[in-house]
Amino acid sequence: MTELAVKGDHQQAVEALRRSYEAIPEGTAVRLAKRTSNLFRWRDPSAAPGLDVSGFDKVLGVDPDERTAQVQGMTTYEDLVDATLPHGLMPTVVPQLKTITLGGAVTGLGIESTSFRDGLPHEGVLELEVLTGDGRIVTATRDNEHQDLFYGFPNSYGTLGYSLRLKIELRPVRPYVRLRHLRFTDAAELARVLGEITESGTFEDETVDFMDGTVFGADEQYITLGFFADSAPYTSDYTGQKIYYRSIRQRSVDFLTIRDYIWRWDTDWFWCSGAFGVQNPTVRRLWPDKFKRSDVYRKLVAYDRRYHIVARAERWRGLRPREDVIQDIEVPVERLPEFLEFFHDKVGMSPIWLCPLRAKERWPLYPLDVGRPYVNAGFWGTVRIPPGQIPEYHNRLIERKVAALDGHKSLYSTAFYGRDEFWKYYDGESYRRLKGVYDPRGRLLDLYDKCVRGR
Repeated sequence: MTELAVKGDHQQAVEALRRSYEAIPEGTAVRLAKRTSNLFRWRDPSAAPGLDVSGFDKVLGVDPDERTAQVQGMTTYEDLVDATLPHGLMPTVVPQLKTITLGGAVTGLGIESTSFRDGLPHEGVLELEVLTGDGRIVTATRDNEHQDLFYGFPNSYGTLGYSLRLKIELRPVRPYVRLRHLRFTDAAELARVLGEITESGTFEDETVDFMDGTVFGADEQYITLGFFADSAPYTSDYTGQKIYYRSIRQRSVDFLTIRDYIWRWDTDWFWCSGAFGVQNPTVRRLWPDKFKRSDVYRKLVAYDRRYHIVARAERWRGLRPREDVIQDIEVPVERLPEFLEFFHDKVGMSPIWLCPLRAKERWPLYPLDVGRPYVNAGFWGTVRIPPGQIPEYHNRLIERKVAALDGHKSLYSTAFYGRDEFWKYYDGESYRRLKGVYDPRGRLLDLYDKCVRGR
C-alpha cells in the first residue's frame, strides 16, 4: 500500500486510504499499521496486512486568531504541541505521553491536568472526519447529520471507524508554569480539596490552570497545582538526570517552561522507568537523554511481553508469578478515599497518579455524569499473585470495586468483564445502534471482542 507514501495532500491520502480499505477482502480483520502504540491490550501478531495510515500524521494548520488547529488523526501530541506553542497556544487537554496520537486519544480516552476544567480530549473537538466501517468518508460535528457518530466515537477504539482529520480547540498559554505541591496525610481531606478546586477553579483566590495529584502511600499524598507565569526565577529540568516525580516530595514550589511542564511525565513514563534501571544514577548518566522517552520504555515492555524474559527468570528463581496491573479508572471524587483504602489494602502498589475531571457533555460509550467531579486514578506495574489465585485476580477485584463506587475504567488495557456486564457499563444499546449505521456488515471488530477478548 505504497500510495500513502504521498503525504503532501490530505485529500489524496484520503482517497488512497479509501481504495486500500476497499481492497481488503471482506471477512479479513482490519487493523491499523501504526509505528507506535500506547495500548496495553496485548495481542498476537497478525499475518493480515495492516491498513497504512502513515499519510495522516501531520498538523494541517493552526489558526491563532480562531484558536483552532486542523490535525490528521495519526499526528502525535508531541508534533501537535510543537506546532501550537510558537503561537502561544496548546490543545485543551494534552495526554501525558508524547506519542499518543490525537485520533487515538479521541477514539480511546486521554486525560491530563487541565481535565478538571476542560474534560477529556474529545470535548475539545469541533469537527471529525472519519473513514467509517462501511467505507464512507463522513464529517461529523455536534449538530450535523452525523452528530450520533460525533458523540459515539469516543471510547469506540476504532470499531466504528478511523479518524482522518480533526478540527480542535486551542487554549492560550504563557511561557512558564509555577507549581505548588500540597501535601496531605488524609485521603478524605485530599478529596475534599480536589472537589472544591474542581468546582471553583481557584485556590486561595488564584485561578488554577493545571491540577493533578500523586499518592505515595496512605499518609503521603500530594495535589500539584499549576499556575501560568510570564517569568520565572529559575526553571527545573527533568529531561536529564533529575526525576520529576521525586521532586514532588522534595519541593513545595517549582518552575517549568510550558513545554517541559506538558511533557513532565514522559521522560520517566511517570515512574515506570525504574523497572529498566533508568532511575539508578549510574545507569541514568549512561542512558542517552534522547532515549528517556515513554515510547522507548513501551517498546522494551512489548519485547519482554513477547519473549517472557522476566517471567522466565523469576520462574527459574522460584518466585510466584506476577500480574500486570496497568489501569486508569474514574470514581466520583467523594468515593476516592474508599477506592484508595481498598487499593492500599488489596493491591498495595504505589505511586498512584490522580487527575480530577468533569465531563462537559454526555458521551454515550463512556457515560460519566455531566458536570459531576470525578477523579482518575492511574496505576501501572505488576503485583505478585497470591497463592491459589487466578492470574487476573487483582484486575478483577479492581473492576468490581470501581463498579461498586459508580465509576468507570478505561479500555486501553486488559479488561475481564462478562459480555452483559460490559455492555451495561459502556451503553451497549447506543453502540449497537451506531454499529448498525456505520459498520452494518461488521468489517471492524466489535468493541467487546477488541477490548475484552483481545482479538
